[in-house]
Amino acid sequence: MTAADLKQRIRDRSVIIFAIVVPLALMGILNLIIGGAEEGTELGDMTVAASVPQGDASADAIVSALEGIDGLSITVDQVDEDRARAEARDGTATIGLLIPEGFGEGLSSGDGRDITIIEGDGAGLEGQVLTSVLTGIVDRFGAATVATQAAGALGVPPTDLEAIAQDVATAEPSISLVDGQASDEQLSDSGALVAGQAGLFLLFTVGFGVLSLNAERDQGTLPRLLSMPMRPSAVLISKGLVSFLLGIVATTILLVVGGLMFGVDFGSLPAVGLLVLSVVTAATSLMFVIARVAKTAEQANIAQSIIAVTLGVAGGAFFPLAASGLLARLLDLNPIAAFVRGLGITSGGGGVSDIVGPVLIMLGFAVVVGAISRLVPDRGTSL
Repeated sequence: MTAADLKQRIRDRSVIIFAIVVPLALMGILNLIIGGAEEGTELGDMTVAASVPQGDASADAIVSALEGIDGLSITVDQVDEDRARAEARDGTATIGLLIPEGFGEGLSSGDGRDITIIEGDGAGLEGQVLTSVLTGIVDRFGAATVATQAAGALGVPPTDLEAIAQDVATAEPSISLVDGQASDEQLSDSGALVAGQAGLFLLFTVGFGVLSLNAERDQGTLPRLLSMPMRPSAVLISKGLVSFLLGIVATTILLVVGGLMFGVDFGSLPAVGLLVLSVVTAATSLMFVIARVAKTAEQANIAQSIIAVTLGVAGGAFFPLAASGLLARLLDLNPIAAFVRGLGITSGGGGVSDIVGPVLIMLGFAVVVGAISRLVPDRGTSL
């Protein structure tokens, strides 16, 4: 009976389309959006039209700091003030930089001087980046002004104030940022997309087996099955096996093909296989509840869609959900969320022993929901 039902489902193109083709197509579309966001925008060449007072070491230090930034292509053209303004207005320069006369003296005395930044016409993102960079540099020179004021108040000789200002303005930062590594329970954006979509469409795929009980009832073929010389539970077990096998095959294909398409490695095959078996078991158990509660195949399909979308979205099929307290604990009991979290662990190098938590959540969900399916009133399949 299971073999015959499987052949029928495989011949039904809607199973292949909805279980494999549609989720892969949706993965591709969403990955284009996410991939574009991940790649970001490449900055072009940037030009600064700078009006710099002659012989001012502090002003020259600002220019040198701009030209010495790694990773940015910045060219500084030293021009007079009128030309700097003109080039910024007509877009020839990304920004115009006006450093006033006596800038260095102002730093030494602690009085400070105002620096003018003019964003060029159509400067765009490059102009914003340059403005941000210059703001950081100027802030350091502002710290130099504060340092010279403090030194002067403490009685440091005026001849030493300029050296102090230079040291503070050009000193290497005492605090630096380094790239860190995310928790091994986190998938990349593409990996989370593949895992989430596989979990979401699994909840639709398993319905082709168990929920066919409602269709058999509507078509009048269920009584014939029950009249055959076998226990009624055999029909239920057969439909459950069809859902289970379809779910395993479809989820495996989605993970393998999705991983190849987007360059995602989910890690240890035995561990990933255990996660697939666990989440398919949880999803199949849910279908038995729907089959018993729904009176018709149409009601069963509507209930399946509502539950699948709810659990899928809550499990991170489209984007991760952040929560705390009781809501976070409830979300953790979602088998799709546990599946995605388990794949994050295996993707980070975890093995079977490391995914005990997610596996127990999925199997526990299956046990509880399976028990509920035997306790709720049978309104549909009469099994």
